[in-house]
Amino acid sequence: MKISYKWLKDLIEINENPEEIGKLLTATGLEVEAIEEIESVKGGLQGVVVGQVLTCEKHPEADRLSLTTVDVGGENPLSIVCGAPNVAAGQKVIVATVGAALYPTGSEQPLVLKKSKIRGALSEGMICAEDELGMGTSHDGILVLNTDAANGTPASEYFGISSDYLIEIGLTPNRADAASHFGVARDLKAVLNRPVTLPSVAGFAVANQDLSIPVEVRNQEASPRFTGLTISGIHVGESPDWLKQRLQTIGIRTINNIVDITNYVCHELGQPMHAYDAAKIKGGKVIVTTLAEGTPFVTLDGVERKLSATDLMVCNAGDGTTPEPMCIAGVFGGATSGVSSETTSIFLESAYFSPAWVRKTAQRFSLKTDSSFRFERGTDPNMPLFALKRAALLIQEIAGGQVSSDIVDIYPESIEDFRVEMKYRNIDRLIGKTLDKELIKSILSNLDIQVENDTDVTFTAIVPPYRVDVQREADVIEEILRIYGFGQVELSESMSSEFLSDFPVNDPEKLRLRASELLAGNGFNEMINNSLTKAEYQQSLGDSLFGEPVKILNYLSEDLSVMRQTLLFSGLEVIAHNVNRRQRDLKLFEFGKTYHQTGDKYVEKERLSLFLTGNIQQESWTEKSREVTFHDLAAFVNQVLASLKIREVEKQEADKTIFKSGLTLFANKKPVVTLGLLNAAVTKKLDIKAPVYFADFDWEYLLRQYSAAVEYREVPKFPEVRRDLSIVVNKKITFEELKQIAYRTERQLLRSVNVFDVYEGANLEGKKSYSISFILQDEQQTLTDKVIDKSMQRLISAYEKEFEAVIRK
Repeated sequence: MKISYKWLKDLIEINENPEEIGKLLTATGLEVEAIEEIESVKGGLQGVVVGQVLTCEKHPEADRLSLTTVDVGGENPLSIVCGAPNVAAGQKVIVATVGAALYPTGSEQPLVLKKSKIRGALSEGMICAEDELGMGTSHDGILVLNTDAANGTPASEYFGISSDYLIEIGLTPNRADAASHFGVARDLKAVLNRPVTLPSVAGFAVANQDLSIPVEVRNQEASPRFTGLTISGIHVGESPDWLKQRLQTIGIRTINNIVDITNYVCHELGQPMHAYDAAKIKGGKVIVTTLAEGTPFVTLDGVERKLSATDLMVCNAGDGTTPEPMCIAGVFGGATSGVSSETTSIFLESAYFSPAWVRKTAQRFSLKTDSSFRFERGTDPNMPLFALKRAALLIQEIAGGQVSSDIVDIYPESIEDFRVEMKYRNIDRLIGKTLDKELIKSILSNLDIQVENDTDVTFTAIVPPYRVDVQREADVIEEILRIYGFGQVELSESMSSEFLSDFPVNDPEKLRLRASELLAGNGFNEMINNSLTKAEYQQSLGDSLFGEPVKILNYLSEDLSVMRQTLLFSGLEVIAHNVNRRQRDLKLFEFGKTYHQTGDKYVEKERLSLFLTGNIQQESWTEKSREVTFHDLAAFVNQVLASLKIREVEKQEADKTIFKSGLTLFANKKPVVTLGLLNAAVTKKLDIKAPVYFADFDWEYLLRQYSAAVEYREVPKFPEVRRDLSIVVNKKITFEELKQIAYRTERQLLRSVNVFDVYEGANLEGKKSYSISFILQDEQQTLTDKVIDKSMQRLISAYEKEFEAVIRK
């Protein structure tokens, strides 16, 4: 929202500069995003003065140039070469002196005047035309003034050039009350404790009853209040400079004096208005109603729109049976009913429309206007009458005419103030500071909030209806605090809170979706399988499964006789089905439940399974195809765990009944994932000959371990150091064991351990060589060679002691 600093000063006494006003408004919640100086003529005509041509002669080297001397109020006249055909001695002219920066019409770049020679003649400035000053488009010749102004008078003073400051406010949706200069002035009134002065409407009077236009409101819910009057004998034309400058400062395009006044009042008071050409109101009557679904209507932009049965319209009587639309109420005017240069009388509308009705219509048509912006947030139902009189007086002042009807004010049910019961104790508690009761009442009074039924303990706050966001006790307290100032509430020596934070409950569906999207992004397809399966599948695994199978008492076939205890076989059935149809390269996952019985207790568990088989990489002209390996599966498993913030795991060899080779990963001593290459005996039951890799997650436990809290640690300022070791150990020793020993030995500096080469050969019978990298880092200082060597020696000693390792030089 854009506010003019000068316009604001008309409503409230302001001694502070725009920057100070910006800080005050931001502190109250009206965040000022930018402050920009706006000049009626760009550059402000600095260095441009009134001068008088003393002499004028033809340039000896150019027929179209003249040599002039010009008095600009200095000690000596200036020599200026001029190309204008109308220049002559004795003229009063506008002169840009050396150093002046002009912005010619249509140019964004300044023209800086320099002393120069033109065809050998000295030129110490420029006698200006209208377009060269940026004050018009004419370039027929220089501006010749009819004035007695002294030579050297600044052009900005002569032309009355003014400047203003544009204050741009990032208005939040709840602050509809501040969507005008008056609204912003009200906040300054509360902060500065200075009165706001609205323009007087005491001079409003009805001249005659020559043009009475009755109004019928058929939908009171959508239009709780509708006011209007007529003005006859107006002259539609260009607006005066002061009005144009006000609107242009806040970015409003001027149209004609009548439309400009309605826009002016809208931005001054926050009350949208609309003017209709009275001669175009058929039947001499205004009807506020909805029309049939699909009724066509051409808006001001020339677009034909199909109306909905829920769009409130301002209509005329039409043919006497069906109203004819003139305006989408509170949103956009019509193409045929507006004010034009031929208009001599108008019907002026000022209304309060339901925010919900306007919002739905504006969104349906994707129309965002100054009017809808205010109506859909909630305007002041007590403002239409005052705004109507204000606009009528401005129209009479600028466009002439006289009020030729009584005011129509249809307002059957008054919109009441909000009554909010308050407790002083709650004000002190929520603000965090005890405020004097008189100060509280003073702040509320400056916010137009009355205090009734005041006692030492409670009172009733009477909130005006234009404050649609202040309807609860906490809202009123927030108003007190934002005016008192957040910065004036001191922090206590010990921080505390009177409420518990709302720790979010993990949403299983969101976490499941996150994992699904991760896997799908890696090329996996999701399966959904039956929870009933063959009893013989699970019997073949013996004690490797949890508990006893849950049997179906009235099963329909042997293939569906028990509840599944594992997702393994339902996934293998899908693989077999696809392989039999020549789809051999598969990445599959399934979220599903398993069931088992322990004594009299039935247990249901949520699990996640992954399956890989065939080629992980398809052949192309740059690469050969590559079969799936254990490490491919492990990489996907680690990605899923990382998405759930499980990073530290311990590893053990997996059950040989199910896996030919594999690992079980533990988090907090609890097995969370088992993964590996399935035994051929398992896959053979479904006649699958290709290797199949399988991972089984305890999804239910992982969800319980997940925390949405974010952990942050400052990025170290000092560099890390890498050191490598080649170690020969017994071939049965795994890298995992070597890594755990490293972390136990060097707890302070060791950040990561990685194996980058493994070698087994005839010359290392019964042995294996690991090439391992160690990353060391001290977060407090740069590591020295002495400290690094000492750490590495500790690691070497630990390997030699624990594994009888041989360190290869």
